[in-house]
Amino acid sequence: MTTTNRTPRTPRTPRAPATPPDASLAEVRALLGRLRALADVDAPAALLSAVLGELGLDAADRYFSLRTPVGQIFVAFNDRGLSAVMRGESAADFERAAHALLGRAVHPATEPPARLVAALERSLRGEGKPVLRFDLRGLSEFEQAVLLKALEIPRGEVRPYAWIAREIGRPRAVRAVGTALAHNPIPIFIPCHRVVLSDGTLGRYSMGGDQIKRAILAAEGAAPDVLEELARAGIRYYGSDTTHIFCFPTCGHAHRISAAHIQHFASEAEARAAGYRPCNVCRPALGA
Repeated sequence: MTTTNRTPRTPRTPRAPATPPDASLAEVRALLGRLRALADVDAPAALLSAVLGELGLDAADRYFSLRTPVGQIFVAFNDRGLSAVMRGESAADFERAAHALLGRAVHPATEPPARLVAALERSLRGEGKPVLRFDLRGLSEFEQAVLLKALEIPRGEVRPYAWIAREIGRPRAVRAVGTALAHNPIPIFIPCHRVVLSDGTLGRYSMGGDQIKRAILAAEGAAPDVLEELARAGIRYYGSDTTHIFCFPTCGHAHRISAAHIQHFASEAEARAAGYRPCNVCRPALGA
């Protein structure tokens, strides 16, 4: 049997921890002091939204202001789309109102997204087909149906509340349609201003009152003064005596009827009794 002689190891003596020089201790104390002082410093208002945005968390609603033909508005958005739009002069007031509306805080955007701003400005000018997205969480299925139907009303045209009720399959829910539109969280871009009373009068507008509604309609080419004159005269539809089709007065097809061939109707029943059928584009039959 072969044995190997090994030299026994000498146990190592544990090293004493290094003691930093006085200068290092002073730096550590200074750093700790600065860290403690941070507890009394408020973070920048945009920090939270910036961090959440970097993480891709759509729970972060950010906002910015935008100039429009009816004054300054504030626009809140997240990764799902626009979440709130309101008129106002104060960012603080908007933050409070948006929080009450959405049930969550909104934070100023560090920089408004250029593509979103450009899309909003194109929508305000009526250039091209809108490509905006909307965050309608928190709204009922009925409310969402009402708002999405309002999006189908072309710029420069109006429809009555009863039209929306019939189009979404709820012809008797005219009053509920009005309520849903009155609580539209994204006015202007979801165009509740294009919805009028069934007698043709313009009706009220929740985002700033009647004059704001008139101003927006006028900017879009809907001629609110003419609409009110027609309402006072009891005229609800234009008919063409060459095609025997009747339309809402703001329908693009109605605009093509020459003065010599326009027929005025006070009701759908009157138009049908005269042998006219409803336009397939503006679909003027009001339903019950």
